[in-house]
Amino acid sequence: MSETTDFLIVGGGVIGVAVARELHRRHPGASVTILEKEASCGLHASGRNSGVLHAGFYYTADSLKARFSRDGNRELTEYCLERGLRINRCGKLVVARSEGEQAALEELFRRARTNGVEVERLGEGETARLEPTARTVGEALYSPTTSTVEPREVVASLARDAAGRGVEIRTGEAYLGREGDRAILTSRGRVSAGYLVNAAGLYADRVARDFGFASGHRILPFKGLYLYPAGDGRAPRMHVYPVPALDYPFLGVHWTATVDGRTKIGPTAIPALWREHYKGLANFRPRELVEIGMREADLWLRDSFGFRRLAWQEIQKRSKRRLVSRARDFRTEGDALSFHILNAVSPAFTCAFPFARHVADEIEALVERVPKTVPAPMLESSG
Repeated sequence: MSETTDFLIVGGGVIGVAVARELHRRHPGASVTILEKEASCGLHASGRNSGVLHAGFYYTADSLKARFSRDGNRELTEYCLERGLRINRCGKLVVARSEGEQAALEELFRRARTNGVEVERLGEGETARLEPTARTVGEALYSPTTSTVEPREVVASLARDAAGRGVEIRTGEAYLGREGDRAILTSRGRVSAGYLVNAAGLYADRVARDFGFASGHRILPFKGLYLYPAGDGRAPRMHVYPVPALDYPFLGVHWTATVDGRTKIGPTAIPALWREHYKGLANFRPRELVEIGMREADLWLRDSFGFRRLAWQEIQKRSKRRLVSRARDFRTEGDALSFHILNAVSPAFTCAFPFARHVADEIEALVERVPKTVPAPMLESSG
């Protein structure tokens, strides 16, 4: 069976759903369809992240992450409050473990000021009064706007909103490949798409290669593990993070306050052995094991971006003792037929709303560059 849609979004995670909502808002006369291979939206990275709404002070002000985190934090907070979704507005402390970390803490404070993000410097006594379980050596940073939500609850709400506005969400239907310029093969047949948006997450590079993109990029999956300590009353009431190593993409093991008032320690960022390597041998794919193993071996041998140190540090955190004791910017590519979100890593959940607007802006700019002899009807007809 062949069907037609103006916009086809591959992937029903938080980014895919947010982009679908934004495209439908801008082009109400256009048909917008989400293709999601699972039984519901947000079952992969979107539904498995920490749920922290980051404030936006970790990233340099010239990055998309910095601007989108700042705006996304405010917008998602407002969205959860308006919809009555659970949110724990607990705030966050970034504490120093030695005097040598004060320089990095000062850099975080500078980035916050440059990016217009509210943070406060606290001394050791002020830190202890704000969070009795936390300690810092010298100053700490306090972020009052950092909070926690329940990720799957948010994605489900966004999906309901999208469906209510006329977006078609086709769950249980997987992308299989491309046939010609606009025909997309799925597990249920064929869809003719006026424009394709690739928000396939762990498989974004594979989809992109079908359209001639991501030639020099491959997904390298990592997975995070958390420890839930016994509830003995000594856990912090807010997020408590260490000062991160600013030259690495991870924020370090930290205490996270959950939306229901519990706390957890983590996460690790351990190299995964296949793309959906969440637990044990579930979703095991031998071909991916070989492919990713060869890629990680190459990174280890060449020590690209300090991979050896990064991988070794994270692997050691598998032990509970070490866990308790202690990507870069977004990347997209596209043309007049398709747009590919290749690197929507953390804090993509926080950034979902402003990032979706950015994607829609980029698509409109790409389509406008097409010579008038090449049809691009969905944007012209829908206003």
